[in-house]
Amino acid sequence: MSGKLFLCATPIGNLEDISLRVLNTLREVDLIAAEDTRHSIKMLNHFEIKTPMTSYHEFNKVEKARYLVEKLQEGVNIALVTDAGTPGISDPGEELVKQCYEAGIEITSLPGPAACITALTLSGLSTRRFCFEAFLPSDKKEKQWILNELKEETRTIILYEAPHRLVRTLTELYDTLGDRRITLCRELTKKYEEAYQTTFCEALKKYRNQEPRGECVLVIEGKSLKQKKEELAKSWEEMEIEEHMAYYESQGIEHKEAMRKVAKDRGISKREVYQYLVEKLNT
Repeated sequence: MSGKLFLCATPIGNLEDISLRVLNTLREVDLIAAEDTRHSIKMLNHFEIKTPMTSYHEFNKVEKARYLVEKLQEGVNIALVTDAGTPGISDPGEELVKQCYEAGIEITSLPGPAACITALTLSGLSTRRFCFEAFLPSDKKEKQWILNELKEETRTIILYEAPHRLVRTLTELYDTLGDRRITLCRELTKKYEEAYQTTFCEALKKYRNQEPRGECVLVIEGKSLKQKKEELAKSWEEMEIEEHMAYYESQGIEHKEAMRKVAKDRGISKREVYQYLVEKLNT
């Protein structure tokens, strides 16, 4: 009978945030796979947990995942922990979960701390709709492509960043998105926790003169729907009606439905669109 994989959320700073269920699971499984065993041993020692550990990190995630799946198939129960927070969120746990599903291994996730959600609820910005981008990629072209996407994003945006790259990332965000309201969260759940409500411009003034410390979570205001609608309306006005129709019909939308959408976009009646197209056809 196969073993089971337990995704165990661990504290992002304050050890008191660990759940009783996670503690019991870490004691009862046969093996703990940890992103950094040197880091996790401190937590295990604090709670007097003696379960054996093995390393599972970004640089061995594919090969080591195969090994862990073999162990699971042999009946070994394994708990996966990351350095902090929930496994699989911006860490190599994603690969192990994927391989377990492919092998038919049973998986369960034990909920708990996640820096992205902690920062969002602390931010004071809209929590109804949000997107999580984790760390921006190091490749310049890929990063700019993502930044251009984020420029049009109307949901609240959550990003992770290391302190030594914070000023560069704030600059790139400001240059592409323009000035936005943000909440910059540092040292979450720790003694010197900070949730700094500011803007890109003000944050840059501060951190160009003051070295940032601690891992950062940036919670960024999305583009307002009103602004996006105004920009779309302006772009429609600059487009001829037949071009506007072609835009929708190129997406496979039927002619009558395309007319309805064009009329709605431009704030005119469907009859006016029809009349324009007829006159255009006869000229």
